[in-house]
Amino acid sequence: MRNWVFVRVETDVPGLVGWGEATLEWKTRSVVGAIEDLAPLIMGRDPRDIEQCFQILTRHGFWRLGVIGMSAVSGIEIALWDILGKSLNVPVWRLLGGKCRDHVRTYTHLGMGDMSSVYETTEEARLVERGRAVVEAGYEAVKVVSIPYSHYTASNRAIDSAASKVMALREAVGPDVDIMIDFHGRPASVALARDFIQAVAPCRPLFVEEPLPPENIEGTAQLTASMPVHIAAGERLIGRQSFIDAVERRAFHIAQPDICHVGGLSEAKKIAALCESAGIGMAPHNPLGPIAGVAALHFGVSTPNFIIQEEMSGAVPWYDSVVEWPIERRPGRWDLPEKPGLGIEVDEAEIERHPFAPEILHAANAVLADGTVVDW
Repeated sequence: MRNWVFVRVETDVPGLVGWGEATLEWKTRSVVGAIEDLAPLIMGRDPRDIEQCFQILTRHGFWRLGVIGMSAVSGIEIALWDILGKSLNVPVWRLLGGKCRDHVRTYTHLGMGDMSSVYETTEEARLVERGRAVVEAGYEAVKVVSIPYSHYTASNRAIDSAASKVMALREAVGPDVDIMIDFHGRPASVALARDFIQAVAPCRPLFVEEPLPPENIEGTAQLTASMPVHIAAGERLIGRQSFIDAVERRAFHIAQPDICHVGGLSEAKKIAALCESAGIGMAPHNPLGPIAGVAALHFGVSTPNFIIQEEMSGAVPWYDSVVEWPIERRPGRWDLPEKPGLGIEVDEAEIERHPFAPEILHAANAVLADGTVVDW
């Protein structure tokens, strides 16, 4: 469903290159084009001046950037941090303020990255089977997308079915495994989101994610103030500015910026500081490729209000063939990386074996029985 977009930034020091990631599902060629458009703005500049490069990339194009442009900026910016760390022979997390913890807690999805398992597990028995498999693999937290495609209302049967599924999962994995329920912004009204949240609340989820479409900040704030569970949101908010209104309104308990979309590591750290001042935790969005995962590792190690990290190991069979991580990934836990920069080794020959291919347009399935187009 996603073509990984890796960004390689070269320097005039032989062998010194930086790697970043700018993956954005269903926008691959647009992001690659944006990177090509932006690159001339910083050609010839010192890549260690990361903040200045960021300002140039976001200001000297005149037009403000949306998710495509900011994903391009993010990929470049992450690569600059990789260069800076390598040039100083220290890991990136040291440059982001040092460590706040010795390891990062992670969670995965049903199927541990397999797209059909993540988005197409609709039967209760299958959900329980795949949830148990995640726990047996060693994870202590799992996310499910169990809320059906919705509109402004839903039938009692649909609401009860969603509740029954997550309660069955809770009974299967026990009380010590955290369950997160991704609403995917499917309910179109506060009232329907409230009905679904109240229905699933007895399973005591770690959080309910994106209960409303991302533009409905006011509605999400209403839910956060009134519902008996933690509300998480923000994966589709782009850039620090877009978080200001949400944070002022205390629109969620847990923020989920995507480092590869908001502008990179510096911008994500600024968002984290903004959220920390409001008592909001961080659980960054990251269903992307391995370089995005490593960037998230450095972020999580160095961010005080970090809670848990989404990861997508196993999204493709060759996940571990393209990028060698600086640590041995363990289910549910990423340890402290010590290698310079991001600490990764990228196999460019392996990259060549996996060229661009049209993505699976899974979002096209978000259509109700009467033909109404709804949020995926």
